[in-house]
Amino acid sequence: MNTLDPTAQWHYLSEHYRQMSDNELLVLALQSSELTDVAQQTLASEMSQRGLKLQPEEPPVAPQPAPPLDPLYDEDRELVEIRTVWSLPDALQLQRLLDGAGIPFFMGPEKATSADAVTSNFANGVSVQIMRVGIPWTHQLLRDYAPENEPAEKSKEELNELAVRCPKCHSEEVVFDRLIAEPEAVGDKSQPKFEWICDSCGRRWEDDGIVDE
Repeated sequence: MNTLDPTAQWHYLSEHYRQMSDNELLVLALQSSELTDVAQQTLASEMSQRGLKLQPEEPPVAPQPAPPLDPLYDEDRELVEIRTVWSLPDALQLQRLLDGAGIPFFMGPEKATSADAVTSNFANGVSVQIMRVGIPWTHQLLRDYAPENEPAEKSKEELNELAVRCPKCHSEEVVFDRLIAEPEAVGDKSQPKFEWICDSCGRRWEDDGIVDE
């Protein structure tokens, strides 16, 4: 076909393109940069007669930045120490209790998610932390924790810190009832409230789930 003069090429290509389907012409148009000038003009003429147009390629959608985290959400995920364990058996015991309640935990500065993965020296005490939002569910759980290798004075001190007492009768027979989701206000950094019930006197009250000194 290259030996034909431009007029002969035009007639040849016009007849050739006329016999092609719309889809075939559109596919060929995508490769038009590889065609001769005469072929490009002939193709454009045939597509114009059929009313065919190439759809412009849509520019790639720029990824949307992640929305800023809710400050209250950040506070809920803050790690809070619930106990210090002094031996691997005690760590495994506490791990079983936390796993049974479905509460994620982190042990030691290495933030191990299992007692076997702890590399710190248990003889120096290994901190066990959970997210703040899980605190209300640990009070009952820790009553079932019976460490065998814990300094007596340390154990008593930590139990006193974690004990929840009724503000009316000071009984420790306290049960977590529910989490109160407060309406979020703009700029509000208040923490969620927890509702408690005293089994001894029936008193109900709300607090942030952390025992006051």
